[in-house]
Amino acid sequence: MSLENKISSFDPNDLGKKDSGLFGLPFTADEARLVVVPVPWEVTVSYGGGTANGPAAVFDASMQVDLFDPYLENAWKLGAAMDTIPKKLQAESAGLPKKAERYIDLLSSGKDPDKHAEMKKIRTAVNAACARMIEHVTAATQRHLDAGKMVALIGGDHSTPLGFMKALATKHTDFGILQIDAHADLRNAYEGFTYSHASIMFNALTEVPAVKKLVQVGIRDYCEDEVNVIDRSNGRVVTYFDKEIKHDIYNGKSIRSLHVEIVRHLPKRVYISFDIDGLDPKLCPNTGTPVPGGFEFEEAAHLIQTVVESGRTIIGFDLNEVSPREDEWDANVGARIL
Repeated sequence: MSLENKISSFDPNDLGKKDSGLFGLPFTADEARLVVVPVPWEVTVSYGGGTANGPAAVFDASMQVDLFDPYLENAWKLGAAMDTIPKKLQAESAGLPKKAERYIDLLSSGKDPDKHAEMKKIRTAVNAACARMIEHVTAATQRHLDAGKMVALIGGDHSTPLGFMKALATKHTDFGILQIDAHADLRNAYEGFTYSHASIMFNALTEVPAVKKLVQVGIRDYCEDEVNVIDRSNGRVVTYFDKEIKHDIYNGKSIRSLHVEIVRHLPKRVYISFDIDGLDPKLCPNTGTPVPGGFEFEEAAHLIQTVVESGRTIIGFDLNEVSPREDEWDANVGARIL
């Protein structure tokens, strides 16, 4: 059945069928105009785990999302689908967190990884595996981009989208990143892991020259080294710390004017990187490193809407750190953010 026939025969008011695709839609990845690439990966976990199960959990929860959107009529007709979850990648991810945890335990006890044979071996293995994951993501997203698709990514921990950013750089000579996050993620090889989830934006700035601007919002957990990266960036990194955002609002600044100001820093082409812990933790209590504060759901949605209304082009996006450890709540919120 053609895409047009599937659209004409689909009832968006019906319940999501068990054999249907993302959001209960009838589209395959080959047919869809927007393809979500799942990356079930969490290796450099430094606190809570479970994000490798995020893509599958969000897919399941998406069946409960009603498709009517008063701001964009018949949005579902765009045709969205999730690609197949890569089982081999998931299996490799599952075998590494305990090793990384062992390494972190030794590191926190004062051991030197350059003088400790076991630590050096673990660090080498983890860094090699993460590099392979990035290569996988680059190839998977590049394939869909080459086919003319709009592409999104769902992790996994926040290390996962670096390969996607590299693929986008083959299509766009310059773009900006809008990062919604509790953490700055500007650490250089955090804990010795080159591709740590806490290093994603540092790696984006150093490995993807096409990233001309990084605008961070909601940041509320960060270290001095990360502040130094921001201060020395010559304006390439603009950070709206959560405390400053809240105080501006408390002092009478409207959320609308604040969001317009944030968006003005972005170039014409925008990539959105959404770590779910950028939200208030009541909306994502099981995420790896929840931090008090953050966005309400509609505040984050309004910021993204402001990007669209500004005339900028969203060239891709990711959603990361959704962890369904305790219940389905995080996945439910994640599906609605997606």
